[in-house]
Amino acid sequence: MSTSSFFKFHGVIRRLHEGPLGVHIDAYAALLQEQGYKRASACVHLQIVADLSRWMQRRELGVNDIGAETLNRYLHCRRHYIGRYRGASAAPYKILGMLRDRGIVDQEIPPVAVDESERTEADFKRYLLQERGLSAAIPHVNLPIVHRFLWERFGSGPTEFSALCGTDLTKFVQRHVHERSPRSAQHMVRALRAFMRYLRYRGKIVGDLAACVPTVANWSFSTLPKFLQPGQVQQVLVH
Repeated sequence: MSTSSFFKFHGVIRRLHEGPLGVHIDAYAALLQEQGYKRASACVHLQIVADLSRWMQRRELGVNDIGAETLNRYLHCRRHYIGRYRGASAAPYKILGMLRDRGIVDQEIPPVAVDESERTEADFKRYLLQERGLSAAIPHVNLPIVHRFLWERFGSGPTEFSALCGTDLTKFVQRHVHERSPRSAQHMVRALRAFMRYLRYRGKIVGDLAACVPTVANWSFSTLPKFLQPGQVQQVLVH
């Protein structure tokens, strides 16, 4: 899987490979495909990463200069461009995670977490890697979903895990399931269930909220009626 699987025109593909991140763009395309991203979402991710790469090139930055501070600067400078695309701001952090996982960029020493959400996300990652013994790819998939869930639920306010309920999980899935392919949607619900099990294991919640995360297979036709009433059948025949 490479960028040519998502784009047809040679000029577009050539521009995707410009800058210090260009040599890694095909690997990133393969990662998006592996994680079940829809074509439209994958194309946005690739375009944002390519824009980041050209932005770094203009500032004479190399691949080793990519980090949280660099990405924050980029997102601020290019906020009007990135704001055109839903969820596009996650792309720079996602490729940074890929580069770190592959040893291309050094792992950043995590700063001291300043709030409960950050501390919990960092501990959740350690829990998956060290206590569960899972591969590094699992936190790479789960953490962006968990971060988005916590941000949408608590925003910049205090994080009170005891206030979470099943409705929070159901509404989050409802908002985002149709943005994803079936496979990617399954990754989303698995990440939420894993995080809810972790919160219960750590004693941050009491109930089994993992059981409240809906199954995505049931959402595709959830708005369609199961059957028609006799009067509705007659109306269809008349028209």
